[in-house]
Amino acid sequence: MSYKKHLQLMAQYNLRMNEQVYQASFKLTKDELEKEVGTFFGSIIGTLNHQLVGDLIWLARFSKYSDRYISLHKIKEYPAPKKLNEIPYPNIDLLYQIRQEIDQIIWDWVNAELDEKDLQFDLKYTNTKNVVSIRNFAELVSHLFNHQTHHRGQVSTLLYQFGYNVGVTDFLIDIPDGA
Repeated sequence: MSYKKHLQLMAQYNLRMNEQVYQASFKLTKDELEKEVGTFFGSIIGTLNHQLVGDLIWLARFSKYSDRYISLHKIKEYPAPKKLNEIPYPNIDLLYQIRQEIDQIIWDWVNAELDEKDLQFDLKYTNTKNVVSIRNFAELVSHLFNHQTHHRGQVSTLLYQFGYNVGVTDFLIDIPDGA
């Protein structure tokens, strides 16, 4: 399997899992969503916002990598976060709407614009602490999806503690079965 095919599967998994997490999150009250629960970003709404903030930061960096990444140019329409703990969307309904839009941008980019050859090169970027790095582009795109998975895992655990199950979270069901 090519690396691009793997990233396409990750984009599919991303769409499914974000939908499952948000559908379960809608069952919480505003107080439950905002309750300090001891995570890095304080609350479920804080963690879901952080997941989105991370995507906005990374996709803005990726948008500069190639002129072919037309779908990533839409990222300029959203807030440009400066800190990882920003909460640009404190309302779950608006956050969900933006999450769906960003997930569609990711899906379009990975499926229609990302080229296998792009994944062989490095990306130079400056992080939120103004530190310059040069890293393999394929691994950075993998990080985008891994970062989401990490924080969805936190949120799904918290949702379970509130009494809500997000359903099957395994990537396995997104991998085509050749049997």
